[in-house]
Amino acid sequence: MVFSSLIFLFLFLPVFLAFYYLTPYRWKNVAILVGSYIFYAWWRVDFLLLFAGTTLWNYWIGQRVLANIDTGRGTRWMQLGVAGDLLVLGIFKYFNFGVESINEILEQSGANTIEALRFILPIGISFYIFQSISYLIDLHRKDAPAPRRFVDFAAFISLFPQLIAGPVLRYKDLAQQFESRRHSMALFSRGAYRFMVGFAKKVLIADTVATLVDKTFALEDPTMADAWLGILAYAVQLYFDFSGYSDMAIGLGMMMGFRFVENFNFPYISRSITEFWRRWHISLSAWLRDYLYIPLGGNRKGTVRTYVNLFLTMVLGGLWHGANWTFVAWGAWHGGVLAIERALGVTASSVPDYYRSLRSLAAMSATFLIVLIGWVLFRSPDIGYAFNFYSAMFGLKGIGGLSEAIDWQIGGAAVTALVAGYLFIFAVPALQAAKGFNLKEARSLWVQSAIVGFFLLAVIKLAAQSYSPFLYFQF
Repeated sequence: MVFSSLIFLFLFLPVFLAFYYLTPYRWKNVAILVGSYIFYAWWRVDFLLLFAGTTLWNYWIGQRVLANIDTGRGTRWMQLGVAGDLLVLGIFKYFNFGVESINEILEQSGANTIEALRFILPIGISFYIFQSISYLIDLHRKDAPAPRRFVDFAAFISLFPQLIAGPVLRYKDLAQQFESRRHSMALFSRGAYRFMVGFAKKVLIADTVATLVDKTFALEDPTMADAWLGILAYAVQLYFDFSGYSDMAIGLGMMMGFRFVENFNFPYISRSITEFWRRWHISLSAWLRDYLYIPLGGNRKGTVRTYVNLFLTMVLGGLWHGANWTFVAWGAWHGGVLAIERALGVTASSVPDYYRSLRSLAAMSATFLIVLIGWVLFRSPDIGYAFNFYSAMFGLKGIGGLSEAIDWQIGGAAVTALVAGYLFIFAVPALQAAKGFNLKEARSLWVQSAIVGFFLLAVIKLAAQSYSPFLYFQF
């Protein structure tokens, strides 16, 4: 079940909210757990057992950590728990990739390949495993309080608004909210508005632009114009798809009385890759910093080690996104650029002068180009296809217009959505800086009415076609 589906909008969500608000306050976390398990089981009931088993494992290990918090055994319990989580993630997400990689080497050497079982990737496993790992580490660091009840922890892990594609939440940030949170019509209304913003972004922009992306990336020999159209469309699709999901998740959380962390802050206006990673998938960036980069040594072990730590963190972050060498290369690309920026003394500017100087515009354009180059790897099925795409992008195959295979298939709706997407990406942050306008918290009746209109239009569009799954579900 996905948020951008009629069954979620008109069956699951209203039934769950009615059940949740009719449930006495002390049992509301139980209502969340039941509703979230039904939400997850809608995909596959058998993987709900893995999900529940992982929850029980981490709660039990967490209790052992707390019981031995001031002894060396507490560290060993924490390490055992993290190792168990990584083992589950490794088996279900990376086992197939490992076998395929070994078989490629064996085939090239003329040896017999390995016959092995293939594992289905459980939906959302990367997110709930990362949340479980941070829980154990925070307990060990004494950064997180112990859950009062098992149901509080289980409800945190299974919380359906963010279960499938984030944001990556941490128990220490939500522990108090699971013990006590306020519900109000004002907060519910803000949540519903935020959900509608995300729904419109996903259905009207991301799903409409997706046709351009799919057609251009399906070409075996794209022209220069094909390639640029495809990657520019993909940048819009991915941003509106994932930020739209995050908006919906944050909105649903508000409707249930929760406050989640923000996950996006107009990343394409960044003037460096360092700044980009403070604006894109913010919850993951913070997680990688706190549980990978800093434990590796951060910037405390010398200049060279700092560059190595940045590079390794981004490579592993790339691998977290998917079991494919393209994601490893994407992570290496960003890690390498981050290391270079660190060496040059580039920092993430907080000055909102996006369009007030040629220097700022040049930095923004260069950063966006670096991001686009990375997105080619992110979208390509393999490294070979990515380099073929680069050859087309940079004119190594000649400078050509749109191919006939693409030209006649481009529809007005897709082009309109693409233009609207870029207007949103670059105009809204400038408007916010100049006028103090915030689309996510808009109080203007005109703006709110427009969002409701776009939401209804998105529902009509959804009813007229099959839904498009969220891109980040595959991670």
